[in-house]
Amino acid sequence: MDLTRSYQQHIPGDILARYQFAETRNAAAIFAATNPTAFEQLQDVLRSFHLKTSDLLTPGGQESDLAARMNRAFRDGGWREARVDTLIQLSLQRTPLASAGETRLDPIVTETRNEGYKVDNFRDRIALDMEWNAKDGNLDRDIGAYRSLYDAALIDVGVLITRTMSLRELGRRLGEAAGMAPEQAKRILNTTTTTNREKLLPRLTRGDAGGCPILAIFICPETHTPD
Repeated sequence: MDLTRSYQQHIPGDILARYQFAETRNAAAIFAATNPTAFEQLQDVLRSFHLKTSDLLTPGGQESDLAARMNRAFRDGGWREARVDTLIQLSLQRTPLASAGETRLDPIVTETRNEGYKVDNFRDRIALDMEWNAKDGNLDRDIGAYRSLYDAALIDVGVLITRTMSLRELGRRLGEAAGMAPEQAKRILNTTTTTNREKLLPRLTRGDAGGCPILAIFICPETHTPD
């Protein structure tokens, strides 16, 4: 599947300069056209968010702190965490047999409930997840959720926010400048099994999301602001 570039026309230049983007099926254009209020809120959150040096250097807890800051900004704008459950009801209608003295339907009804998946931020018909440095299997979960929600006509666009692998080099430089031992600085974000741009792009191009348009936003070195 070819990636599209409608974000270049719909995302303002100051935000394009601080993040990297990718999309399928002209997601940014669809987002802007179908829900301009939520699209404007997304831009506001991206403008106000800054990647801090401590996000890269503080061992343990920095992932949840960074994600919490961004999620809190969306919640302040009316976005909410949501969970999608599936309820299947089966009704067997047995036709009455007059010769046996039966006069009415005798239905047998069964229900099956499956607890579903959570979406970090949901508003109107947009689903959005923040995956800073989680296991890369989270990308499969998120994309699968978006595909199911889209097929059920519950959303128009899915949005995924994660990071670029180039942040490893930035973290290494900042760590050494802060006095970390070189070997310790090299370990900052130094894993190939966590969520990042390089893990997400193949999933988009091979069409894992089906017909659901996906807008991917990548936190990168240009997002960084020194503490």
